[in-house]
Amino acid sequence: MKDLFDLKGQVAMVTGCSGGLGVQMAKALASAGCDIVPIARRMDKLEEVAASLRADFGVEALPLRCDITSTEQVEEVVSKAVERFGRIDILVNNAGTGAVAPAENITDAQFENEMQIDLFGSFRVARAVAAKAMIPAKYGRVINIASMYGLVGNKIAPCSPYHAAKGGVVNLTRGLAAEWGKYGITVNTICPGYFYTPLTVDTLNSDYFQDYAHRIIPLERYGNEGELDTAVLFLSSPASSYVTGVALPVDGGYTCV
Repeated sequence: MKDLFDLKGQVAMVTGCSGGLGVQMAKALASAGCDIVPIARRMDKLEEVAASLRADFGVEALPLRCDITSTEQVEEVVSKAVERFGRIDILVNNAGTGAVAPAENITDAQFENEMQIDLFGSFRVARAVAAKAMIPAKYGRVINIASMYGLVGNKIAPCSPYHAAKGGVVNLTRGLAAEWGKYGITVNTICPGYFYTPLTVDTLNSDYFQDYAHRIIPLERYGNEGELDTAVLFLSSPASSYVTGVALPVDGGYTCV
């Protein structure tokens, strides 16, 4: 029987891949045999990630430094990846940030930065990968990482720019799915709930947030390392060939209540 989750011979570009969820998802793809192009701003961290992927999974890894707010840098790294591998089959748009403050105190600069990274950044990378690799190949899997906060509001951590940007990512996904389907490209988004990352660990470990999560999340806990892996593998693989334009919450049920 054919393994629908076998990604040997394919190439995945993963943004925001210097730590946290980006690295976890890159490892999941590498475990299925996929070569990885990790993208982030910190080259020292990228080199560590690439070395780990090569050693642990025997795949090729091409770390490339990129600030996704720069169209020039995005175009350059996508060209380098295509030059090296001749293809990019999978894009995981994971890079993001988060401004936490009451809406009335959010500055124009904070709001603009959120849009430039989370929303426009995701579009920049998807646009370049589609144009240079996926449309010519008539095949591709674009996976945007939004958030459950792109689907609902919240009362525990005021972050209206983040809600706006991630909500934009959700509908950008639908728009690109509708437009690029004719090229054999599927575009989906994963909406994670609360997962530990270097940016969230202090907040999630606080007593008030743990009490909140226990009361609000139906599964009464945060997501564990690896619990995004199956969603990424499904949406990257032939198993999801007729799935596009979908926003998939992986949130312990947060958005169902």
